[in-house]
Amino acid sequence: MRAILLGGGLSLIISLVGTRYAIKLLSAKGYGQEIRDDGPTSHHTKRGTPTMGGIVIILSSVIGYFSAKVITQDVPSASALLLLFLFVGLGVVGFLDDFIKIYKQRNLGLRSKAKMIGQTVIAVTFGILALSPVLEDFRGQTPASQHISFIRDFEFWTVPAVLVVLFIWIIVTGTSNAVNLTDGLDGLAAGASMMVFGAYTLVNIWQNNQWCGQDDITYGRCYEVRDPLDLAIIAAAITGACFGFLWWNASPAQIFMGDTGSLSLGGALAGLAILTRTELLLLVLGGLFVVETLSVMLQVGFFRVTKGRRVFRMAPLHHHFEMVGWEQVTVVIRFWIITGLCVAAGLGVFYAEWVAGT
Repeated sequence: MRAILLGGGLSLIISLVGTRYAIKLLSAKGYGQEIRDDGPTSHHTKRGTPTMGGIVIILSSVIGYFSAKVITQDVPSASALLLLFLFVGLGVVGFLDDFIKIYKQRNLGLRSKAKMIGQTVIAVTFGILALSPVLEDFRGQTPASQHISFIRDFEFWTVPAVLVVLFIWIIVTGTSNAVNLTDGLDGLAAGASMMVFGAYTLVNIWQNNQWCGQDDITYGRCYEVRDPLDLAIIAAAITGACFGFLWWNASPAQIFMGDTGSLSLGGALAGLAILTRTELLLLVLGGLFVVETLSVMLQVGFFRVTKGRRVFRMAPLHHHFEMVGWEQVTVVIRFWIITGLCVAAGLGVFYAEWVAGT
């Protein structure tokens, strides 16, 4: 528990202080955000606001985690290193996207195919390593499993490794793009992500307390997770980093996280869902990201089928509410409330399963 508090606390402080210096540095270099021309006109005033703030979130989380491990004199686990690989790897893909936007002074960074290739390479590498027998613990558990999971694995169906890697690819690319789509208003993605990562911190703490690898645990209803405590430290570190970043990202935002932040945060959420055996629970905890993604899919699909008609005034969904007259701050706060309800529902389902089974 001490490592969790250290990781989260140090990450929060580093992010809070580091973001302030990042704003000065990025502003001095002229690394400002480009705004989409077809977006709400109120967003045009944001042109030139420093972007790529996701670098601070990533560095704060990584430094917070490793500092906690050094202070507690513990060795990083395979699951934690894999999760950090996914987190940082997708952050690099997002950084390239942001840098191209800044360098070419346009709202389009990496081409969609190039971005998908980058996400695919990171996701597939993560999936293969997570299933590798080389990373088995003393109980023979690999970081990821060959079962689909909700609260825990559905053990009646063992999925072939190739299909599991494909499933992991879908989760990673889908979640990273979902958070990316949500990152369209000041503080929206940072605040929502902070709540979901906080939820995963609690999930991992509970899984660690009821971990099957403990000597004094009663087998049967325990959790077969490779390294729950280490995953809790990273989840807490990212929660703290988002908290510190939100201080400067809240309306009116003095810095944006950019694709560097949104892709990395989405990837980390996907990684936590996979490594904690709660893939389908992520759909509940991250309900806001699901709704935002579905709004885009529905808008595009309806537009093509009807040859020009729209369901929403603009997608993703948060822009629709802006277009009908809601203030930005109103949209963000209400979407935070929705995220809070999703997180409460997800944690309730997670805990209720344990209570009902005992």
